[in-house]
This record gives sequence, structure tokens and C-alpha cells, in this order.
Amino acid sequence: MSSASEHPLIPATIADIAVWGPTAEQVDLHVERPDVVQVVSLVRDDGGWWSVPAEAAGDLDVPADGTRYAFAVDGGDPVPDPRSLRLPDGVHGWSQVHTPPVPTSWAGRSVDGAVTYELHIGTFTPGGTFDAAIERLDHLVHLGIGFVEVLPINAFNGDHGWGYDGVGWFAVHEPYGGPDGFVRFVDACHARGLGVIVDAVYNHLGPSGNYLPRFGPYFTGGANNWGSTINLADADSDEVRAFIIESALRWFRDFGADALRLDAVHALMDHRAVHILEELAVRVAELSDELGRPLSLIAESDLNDPRLIAPRAGGGFGLDAQWDDDVHHAIHTAVSGERQGYYADFGSFECLAKVLCGGFFHDGTYSSFRRRHHGRPIPVDQVPASRLVVFTCNHDQIGNRAIGDRPTAYLNAGQLAIKAALVLLSPFTPMLFQGEEWAARTPFQYFTSHPEPELGDAVRNGRRAEFAEHGWHTDDVPDPQDPETFRRSTLDWSEPSRPENAAMLDFYGSLISLRHNEPDLADDRFESVTVTYDTDAQWFAMHRGAWSVVCNLGTAPVGVPIQLGVALAWGDYHETGTVLALAPHTVAIGRRR
Repeated sequence: MSSASEHPLIPATIADIAVWGPTAEQVDLHVERPDVVQVVSLVRDDGGWWSVPAEAAGDLDVPADGTRYAFAVDGGDPVPDPRSLRLPDGVHGWSQVHTPPVPTSWAGRSVDGAVTYELHIGTFTPGGTFDAAIERLDHLVHLGIGFVEVLPINAFNGDHGWGYDGVGWFAVHEPYGGPDGFVRFVDACHARGLGVIVDAVYNHLGPSGNYLPRFGPYFTGGANNWGSTINLADADSDEVRAFIIESALRWFRDFGADALRLDAVHALMDHRAVHILEELAVRVAELSDELGRPLSLIAESDLNDPRLIAPRAGGGFGLDAQWDDDVHHAIHTAVSGERQGYYADFGSFECLAKVLCGGFFHDGTYSSFRRRHHGRPIPVDQVPASRLVVFTCNHDQIGNRAIGDRPTAYLNAGQLAIKAALVLLSPFTPMLFQGEEWAARTPFQYFTSHPEPELGDAVRNGRRAEFAEHGWHTDDVPDPQDPETFRRSTLDWSEPSRPENAAMLDFYGSLISLRHNEPDLADDRFESVTVTYDTDAQWFAMHRGAWSVVCNLGTAPVGVPIQLGVALAWGDYHETGTVLALAPHTVAIGRRR
């Protein structure tokens, strides 16, 4: 019985092109040859793989690179290869065999504790391409960024979108610059000492361009919030798992990426003894040894389950890090006062203290939003705090608000500075969202560009109905299909030169510099954090060794009984004897005396 390992992802000759289609009765290969489209009836082996028969192989024993082809299943129209290496005409067009340039060698770096910068290639610059993004990388280097994390860049329907409805898991979105453009981007990042994280989605496929059901049992009969559930544990799931793992390894091996951020892993329904995440972690570790550089896996999960980042030897999955929404929720609610939806349980200083010292707020506690108990404690004596990725905001926390408004739309500069200081000087691995560092005013709204009118209507009406249930007027919710929604979400690079934005940019740079240069602030042990606070007076202090981050979250001046040699501050402060006096919405950072 053959398997994916016997059929190379990048075929050397046209005769090597093959596809897994165990439920198909007939598969024909359509190949563009000089002046003609050649059609070859493929033969199936006992593993469900269809390949070129021996009698036709001689005619097709020519280099495959650059060849365009498609498969017709059971007499249907030709459709792309599920393992398309390139989709030059979009997700409904024919596949193209493509060998990307070999990435420039580099030693790599660890994600632990490195300041990460989340960006969306299409809106990071007005040009919206990898090459345009390269022109802004020096800005990130000057800021002190260690890793760039790109929102999904796999092939998806339309010219622009968030990328989470991808269907070409082996191809790079062509409007961004395709596979060669991405290699240029990775090389440019590495030349500047920046690692690259790719946001990879393996929990569903988008609604347009998903031809996998024609070939085989890639899905179960179930569904998650975004689409059909991937078949990870039912009959014939071995090849489905191999499909996912090969896609993941391709980002590292063929493009030079340093880490993957795995989207919503709680939606990977896998009841096997060895979970797909553990299997993937093993394969990535093997590839890391082969390539001689660090490779990392970062999970997004709402399970609050530390087994994701626990060592495999101790019964964990062995991933390198996971996003921690609880830290965001605790900081955001304490500063903003918002309590809607899943923020309901957050907002107290006790909550903020708990997440800074232990990582999760819901660690077995009752979640009123879920109406059940949720999570389990992190073994803080075994897992470093740097295994948790934290943020003041990200694409979800902005874009999934009804109007996609950033915190700059409803918080003042002092409140933004408090959030930044608590995140960037915490023991966790901090992440910024594009433009946050200069308090960008541009929103990040949900945008799509589906060519199919009926799909566009469904997305538009579905999003408006969702927010109408939460009290929003439907006219306030931006139309995802309106090109202006995409345009409004593009960063305005004239902002950083404005005085108020330049001041925030300088503050962020100073915070990152302190993190890099002060050992106490780089300590990633949970035990390196202690807190003191006064709920009535509305001040909160996070202590890191000899350093303290002292915040006045209130609207009145406050005296904090901490003696501090202030090294950095946002807002007005002065010391009077043993008291540090802080103006409203002020943060002061320094060594305690």
C-alpha cells in the first residue's frame, strides 16, 4: 500500500505527478503541453493513489517544473491538485509545478521571550505585497522586534482577505507575490536578524475553491465554527494527517520559516492516542535536527490546557508556545472597563494579579461566558512563562469587534501606555499588532473579496446578523465585500511622524530596550513576578526582581507607597518622601529604592 511519502511533493518529471483519491472511480490528468492539452487516464494503487501508467510514462518523462495541470475526477471538470505548489490563476485555476528559490541559510533563533510583531501582508503597506513589506522591515529592527508573524498567506479565494479561509495549503497567495516573493521576504527578514512565523490554518478550509471532497474523505460529517471538521481519526485519516504534516513541514523546509502559529487547535478533533499536534511536534523536531536550526510550533487555543506546551516526556504535546487570551482579557478589562461577552469574568485587580503570576485566569474556575468550568492550572514550577504569547491586542481582538476599532478609538494615550508596559515587561513572550507601536488610528476590519456574488452576500449578511444579536445596528457593521473596508484597514505610514504618534513609538522602543537590556525584565520564570495593588485607590504594581511597573489606572491622582528610581514613564509623576505620586492614567517604571 503506497502513501504520500512515496509520491514526492515536488515532482521531478510530469510522469511523477500523482494524487490521493481513494473514493474516485476515475481520475484523468490534464497537462498543458506545447500547443496542446494532453489527457492521461491515471491508474490507482491499493493505497488510493492515482499515478501515470507505465505505458504513458515515457512520453511524460520530461522536467515538470513550470508545468500547468489539473485533475478531472469521475468525468467532472478539471480542478487543481490538493497539493498544488502554485496556483497562478487563483484557487479555481490549474495547478503549476513550481520549485521556489532555495532560502538563504541562517542559524535561526528561539521564539522564547522574543518580541513578536503580527502583520497582515495585504494591509501592512499600501502596496500589499511581500516586496512592499520588505521596505518596512528596518522599522521593525529599529523597534527591537525579534520575530515577524504573518497572517495566513496560503492561497485563498479573491484578491484580499484575512487569509483564514485558505484552500491551497501548499501554495502561497499570488497577489502577495507568490512563493518566490515569500522566499524573498523570509531572506530579507533573516538578513536583518528577524525570525519569521507563518500563521497556518489546519482546522477547516474556506467555502470557495475547496475541491478536496471530490478526491477523498478529508472531512468528517461534523462541523466547527468555520467549516467541515477535518478527518483526523476516522477511516482513511492516515493520508489526511500526512497531508497536514507535509504542508506544515513545507513552510520550514521550502520557504525557510522559523515557526508556525497553528490556528484554533481546539477545533482539531482528534481522538487518537497520539494527537496530530504531538505527531507534528515530533516531525518538526526531526526536521529541526536535519536543518540545524530551531523550528517552533505555537498554538492558538481557547482550552487553557497546559498540556499543549508540556514536554512529551511528561505526557504533553511538546509545542513550544501557546497564545494566552486570559492575559489580554485581564489587562484590557482592568484598563478599559469593558465587561461585555467573554470579558464578563475579568476586570478586577485580583484577576490581573492571577494571570501575571500564573498565566491563566480560568484554570479550572467557572466561566460565566461558557456556563461551565474551564481550564486547568499551569505547573509554574515546570513550564517557563515565556511559553505563553501575550498581547495588548491582535487581529482577532480588533477585527472581531463590530467596527474593527483599535484601542486608540476608545482609550487615551496613558491607558495604551499602561497596557504596553504590562505586556512588554512581563515574563511572557510579548506580541504587537501592526501599527500598535505608534498608536495607529486605522481600524482593522473584517474584509473579503469573494468573486461569487452569492458568497459575498452570505458573508455580509451573516456578519451583520451576528452583531445584531449583540445590539449593534446593522448599518454600523462594515460591509466585508466593500473595497473601502479593506482600504480603511491599511496602515497609514505618515502617522509615525506626527508628534503624538512619535511619542508612543519612542515609548514602545524604550520598553523593548529595557526588556532586552535588564536581566530582571528578561527573566521568564513565573516566580520572577510579584504584584501589589490597591483596588480602591486604583493603582497596580508588577514587580520583576529589583524593577517595578507602577500604574495608576484611575481617573484621579494617587500616591503609591513605593520608592522608585524612575527610568521611564508615561504621564506626570513625582516622588514625595516614600510615596510615588502618579497622575491619572500614568505608568512609571524603574528600580525600587
